[in-house]
Amino acid sequence: MPASPVARVELDALLALLGPRTAQSVGGATGAAAVTGTEFLDVSDELLDAGGMLFLLPSASSLSSARLGALAAAAAAAGAAGIALKSSPERIPALAAVSETSGLPIIRVADRISWRLLDGQLTRYLGEAAHKESAPEGRGQGEPLFAIANELAEVFGGSVAIEDLDRRILAYSSVPGQVIDTLRTHGILSRQVPESLFNDDQYRTVLRTEGPVVYPRLDEEEPRVAIAIRAGNVPLGSVWAIDAHPSPKLSPERESAIRRAATLASALLLDDLRLREANQRPREDRLRSLLTGIDTTGSEFAELGIPEESGATLLVFALPSEDPVALSQLRTAALRYLWLDRPDAVAVAHRGRVYALLPATAIATVHQAATALLPLLDRLVLPGTRVALAGPALRSGEVASTRALADRLIDSATKSNDPGIARILTVEALRPLLVIEGCAELFGSSSELRDPAISALWDSASTRPIAETILVWLQCFGNVALAATELGVHENTVRHRLRRATQAHGIKLERADDRLAAWLQLRAGAMRL
Repeated sequence: MPASPVARVELDALLALLGPRTAQSVGGATGAAAVTGTEFLDVSDELLDAGGMLFLLPSASSLSSARLGALAAAAAAAGAAGIALKSSPERIPALAAVSETSGLPIIRVADRISWRLLDGQLTRYLGEAAHKESAPEGRGQGEPLFAIANELAEVFGGSVAIEDLDRRILAYSSVPGQVIDTLRTHGILSRQVPESLFNDDQYRTVLRTEGPVVYPRLDEEEPRVAIAIRAGNVPLGSVWAIDAHPSPKLSPERESAIRRAATLASALLLDDLRLREANQRPREDRLRSLLTGIDTTGSEFAELGIPEESGATLLVFALPSEDPVALSQLRTAALRYLWLDRPDAVAVAHRGRVYALLPATAIATVHQAATALLPLLDRLVLPGTRVALAGPALRSGEVASTRALADRLIDSATKSNDPGIARILTVEALRPLLVIEGCAELFGSSSELRDPAISALWDSASTRPIAETILVWLQCFGNVALAATELGVHENTVRHRLRRATQAHGIKLERADDRLAAWLQLRAGAMRL
């Protein structure tokens, strides 16, 4: 979704602010075009009116030079300011030719810069330019976030609160005569938004809406206008203004004021995020070494501030589907939440998942924190994210095996496709499934453990119902009536199939050991289907 209208800043000026280590223009096309916003571009998108838009193209590596040239020509015709992409050094001459042919600036972004942070930084610079153009003189004294809240409160006539994603109140207005209600008063006193029946639904709507959202009076809550604080497409928090003069539709002036407040707040919050991210980078390198088990020195725990006497706990976050942008958002949201209680936590996106390492804590405490985190991830990233908990790893060399175990928990839960499996995965919760998987591996590698008669049942479509019936009957502890209900057949059908199993196929089910061995092989066989 395109960014909201902001000041026009020349592309060359933006590149100067970013610096040559972050982004550089290739080719001879001029960068004097005015940039009004940024937007991620999908190669299948139809370009209609893109006036002043700087397109971010994460998928450029998969495009041929001819396809990229056609895309650049279409973007130039639509009025775009440029295209930003990542590429290998060998491809720079081809990119320069595309830029010169299309007349559109092509910006090469450094590989080390994440798209999320680039988008956020560009949004910040554009937002600061907009604020400089429109901010009245004499404002901005004192704490910046509080100054923003006061300025907005004068526009709306009511109390303003600036909040982070955990609904903590970071700043609030103190304008004489502003309208305020009990909910806002309690929030300011505790610096935390009080619980409300409307909270979850309201925050979900605000964070998923591009512009301001108007809320009428609800019980004792005064009318409110809210807008998400974003750095690019990364949510950072929200601004809430009590509206002393409510109306169903905001005037252009008031909408512009709250958008401007959110844009400037995003710049300040992004500064905090970037500072912490910069401090994290050496620690992230250590964590990546620990996850792979390659080039570890044994001193990583000390460098990460993790006491070896207690070890470390690993949390692995897995999205329900592959999405590079959502993966980056997942890492940011999870890390910012973990920092609230564990500022020593470190997290990286690695092979399609997010891995977070923190000093070992009682598994119940980590489980509780993960339970509280999941609703936040559902709102901000994608619903259905799973979390695997593994550890403790008492030495740095054990982290790789701990990572392998956590990955196995996620893979097992995903392959089982069992809706009854909780989203927080632990060895204790999945041990039965791990045992069955282990047996399946044994059956696959040791032919002497497999009963050929049972294998033959699975291999033929005509006898597969017999195998399924034995499996369900064993799972029902030999209860024919219950097995028939589970299979959706008559009880006599179950009895007939069991007789055929023993008489025609030689399946042994008389002794307890026979039934156990048969069930394990049948259950392992069912996992392959």
